[in-house]
Amino acid sequence: MEIQKLYDIDDIEFEDITIGLVRLAKNIPDYEFFYKINKNNDLTFSRIKDLIFHGSYYDYHFPRFEAYHKFTKTCFTFISNRSSESKQKKQQTELFSEEENIKFLLNNQAEVEYILHSSEQFPDFSVILLPENLVFPMQEYTLSSEEELYQIIQYYE
Repeated sequence: MEIQKLYDIDDIEFEDITIGLVRLAKNIPDYEFFYKINKNNDLTFSRIKDLIFHGSYYDYHFPRFEAYHKFTKTCFTFISNRSSESKQKKQQTELFSEEENIKFLLNNQAEVEYILHSSEQFPDFSVILLPENLVFPMQEYTLSSEEELYQIIQYYE
């Protein structure tokens, strides 16, 4: 008797996710930014284990900050778009290698300081009051399942 497949792994469609792009109006350290967010909200963002991206020549570390919103029962995570440190694994021998010691998760959005992610399928980022005069308006951005950042976020979720 033949076993019937309930689904085919190639036919599964992955849902796009919405993230928030946060740009700072002035350059301030992480701890000062999250102090101001925590002061303005009933959220308490704290630093959690770094997101680690393994490149060919470097391992990149991206700081993450997480908080739980009790009313909406949603977990929010800020991920730094720019690596805070990189550890060289091996010496570069290629003349035109595309890998440098600093990496951005969104290569085409280098001016973005933080990527805001939510545990919800359709997040409501308006529950987080960002400090005035410090942050430009947040931009929502849709990640498709083919993008590298989508895979990284799913892995760390």
